[in-house]
Order: sequence, then structure tokens, then C-alpha cells
Amino acid sequence: MSTVTTTTEHELQENRRQISIDEHDSASTIPLEPTEASPGHSPPRADGGKEAWRVLIVAFVFEALLWGFPLSFGVFQQYYSRLPEFQDSAFISVIGTLASGLSYLAAPVMISVVRRFARYRELMIWVGWPICILSLLASSFATTLGGLVATQGVLYGLGFITFYYPILSILNEYWIARRGLAYGIMCSASGLAGTVFPSAIETSLRRYGYPTTLRAIAVGLCILTGPLIPFLRPRVPVSAATAPSRTDWSFLHSPTFWLYSLSNLAMGLGYFFPSLYIPSYATANGMTPLLGALLLTLMSIAQVLGQLTFGYLSDQPRIPLPILAGSSMLISSLAVYTAWGLAHTFPVLAAFALNFGFFGAGYTALWGRMGMAVSSEPSAAFAAFGLLNVGKGIGNLAAGPLSGALLRKGVEAGGYGVGRFGAVVLFSGTCLAVSAAVLPLGLVKKFRSRRVR
Repeated sequence: MSTVTTTTEHELQENRRQISIDEHDSASTIPLEPTEASPGHSPPRADGGKEAWRVLIVAFVFEALLWGFPLSFGVFQQYYSRLPEFQDSAFISVIGTLASGLSYLAAPVMISVVRRFARYRELMIWVGWPICILSLLASSFATTLGGLVATQGVLYGLGFITFYYPILSILNEYWIARRGLAYGIMCSASGLAGTVFPSAIETSLRRYGYPTTLRAIAVGLCILTGPLIPFLRPRVPVSAATAPSRTDWSFLHSPTFWLYSLSNLAMGLGYFFPSLYIPSYATANGMTPLLGALLLTLMSIAQVLGQLTFGYLSDQPRIPLPILAGSSMLISSLAVYTAWGLAHTFPVLAAFALNFGFFGAGYTALWGRMGMAVSSEPSAAFAAFGLLNVGKGIGNLAAGPLSGALLRKGVEAGGYGVGRFGAVVLFSGTCLAVSAAVLPLGLVKKFRSRRVR
């Protein structure tokens, strides 16, 4: 494996050119550990070809269905809070937080496990996937909040991380030079699910109740995703006789990594508030709940387009990654301060939903490239990607308590953030502004170092 370096812009371009030249060389493309191809057979082509696209399409479906489900928990939260057996509890939100938050916070651990036991990745998928399905079936029989937390929350989250990171590692083998595009396509799946899942789940809950709805979702996920698992095959089989090498963690000494980490943490702290509160914000301005739901749909549609666009742009060597990520957060911050905080009509809120969905969500499609930017060594780049997930996970977990402290009780018609949401708007916009502000510092350092030379 190549040595780990703190990648300058010039070095990154050289690495990309080298990857393109040697894309059939398994030693330079497999991101986890040494592998062996069958004698006389070359591995499938990276960054294209039917095998690479097949794996990406399957990853897209899993992202849309199995990740889109916990992201739609707000519908369940609203429904559970109306049931006599759950309505007195203030901890219903813990269910959704655990299901989605575990996937972020457990990323570094799971990536290390996947790398250490790379030859068992397909088995991990076959273990984690049924755990998710069974957790939904089990939660349909739950009659207490503790039962829902254990099943729809913890068990689903554990099953998800067990199969999700092996899928990501296989995807990384097939997509190297065009990984930004691949991650953009895959990440956009959750936005696509956000346009369908909430309304479909809400209708089913209203008509049939949560036991039948959860069982129907479990059966549907089983039918739609189970037959696709056999297509998730590694690009080159991992040799059982080859001991995995250690991940080189020297990228932790890279200022670039810590700039990305700080930016990502600030983004995570401010990112979740608009999607959490824009429906309530709409009703506080006298709009109907239907219009509030429509705003979320518009945000999800824009998210799909934003993640595809930013993922594609991140593969272009002429566009500095800090500029791309910084512009995403800067425009999002300005939109929060103005188009959200000052909005009192549906057209303005719709414009905000489209803007924030496009630019805010586009940031997460850059994580794959951020990992490659701090280290040219593939397994270290994957480890850096895992650590970046933690920042957003912290924001996911902190959003609930922070919002409770920031929300005001009264509504002030015509006021900034209609009074009740004013502090939430300012906090969210400031976090996104900080995220944007720290990124150019890396470019300043590079510019100074070049002048010294």
C-alpha cells in the first residue's frame, strides 16, 4: 500500500490521474486490504461498466428504502404521541434518534470492523439486513415505549450499521476516480425517499394503525431489497490467507482533516433544524398542515438534485473541494438567516426549502472526496470518512435537546422567526456560517506555503 500523505491540490490531481491509468490494478483500487484475483482474470472495470453501475444501483435502492425509513420517523412520532399508551412520554423522539444517530456515531467502529474482516462483508450484509426486517416486525407487537425504543430504535439501528458499511466498502472498490458522482447518486436516494415515504406512512397509520403499517413496511422492504443482495459482490475477492494490514492513522496529524472535521461538526449542529421545524413554522404563519408537508417534499426534491450536482462537481480537479463545500454552507446560511427567518408567506418558504435542500444537502455528498483529500491511502481515506460521520451524528443527537432550549413559547405574528423560532433560526444559520468560514483556511495555508517556496 502507498504511504499516507497530507494531499495538496497538485498531489490530489496526480493521484486521480494515476488511478485512472491503473484502474485495473487491484493493489491501487481496493480500499480495504490486499486482495487476490483469480489467475488469468482481471477485476471488473472501475468507475464504469455494468458491474460498477449494478452495485451503485443496488446501493441506491438500499439507501432509499432502508435509510429513508428512519429518516421518516417524524410521521411515527406525531402518530405515537396521540396514542394513550405513549402520549404521556417525552421520549418518543429517542426512537428515531437512535435509529438514525447510531449509523453516524458507529461509523468509525464499523469501518474498522469491516476492514478487519473484509472477507466476511457479504455475510455481514446477510446478517444485518434481516435484523432490520425483524426489528420492524417486533416493533409492531410493542405496546410500551421501552419496547419501541428497543426494536424500532436500537435493533433497527444495529441491523442497519451491520449491513450498510460493508455495502459502502464494496461500492468504494468499484468507484474511485468518480467516487464523488457515485456518492452523490447514492446519497440522493434518501431525498427521493423523502418525497414518498412520509405521506405514504401517514396515510397507512391513519387508516390501519401502527402494527399493520410496520408489518406491511417489513414485508415490502424484504421483497424489494432481499433479491438484490446477491449482486453486492466485491470487485476482487479478499484472500483468506492474507492478514489485513493496519490502517495508517497519520492523517489525524493533517490540519486539512481537522478543518474538514470542524466544518462538518458545525454543519451537523445546524443542519437538522430547518427540516425539523419548517412544517411547524408554516402553521405558525397561518398555513395549513398540507402546505407544511409540501415544503418538506420540495426540500427533498431539491436534495436529490443538490447531492447529484455536488457529487459530480467534486470529481472535477479544477474545483477546489474547500471552495465547493464552503459555498454549499455559505449559501445555506444566508438562506436560513433571510428566506427562513423573514418568511411569512408560502412562496418565500418554498424558495427557502428549494435553496436549502439543494445547497445544504449537497455538502454530505462531498464526504467521500474529503476522505480521499486527507489521505491517498484507500483504507485511511475510508476511516476518515467514518470520522466525518461522527460530526453529523453529534448534531443529530443534539438537535432535540438544543431545540427544546431555543424554542420560545409565544408566537409573534410578523416577527423574525415568528418569535417562537427566532433563536432556532439564528443558531442554525450561525452554525452553517461557521462551517463555511473554516474551510478556506486550508487554501490560505497552501497559498502561503507556495509563496515561501
